[in-house]
Amino acid sequence: MTRDDITRMAREADMGFDFTAPGLIAELERFAALVAAAEREACAKWCEQFYSTGKQFADSIRARDKT
Repeated sequence: MTRDDITRMAREADMGFDFTAPGLIAELERFAALVAAAEREACAKWCEQFYSTGKQFADSIRARDKT
């Protein structure tokens, strides 16, 4: 997710921020990273329920956090 993506989504959510404030974009990027990590982990846990290939999919999803 790019900085532009994060800014666009924050504006779409009508968060009411002053997007010119120093440090705001960095804070939004950290928040977006935490949300994305939580969603990846939720998806990985769901995949682990499927025995044949679930673990492989879960490992692939978790590996996205390291890229």
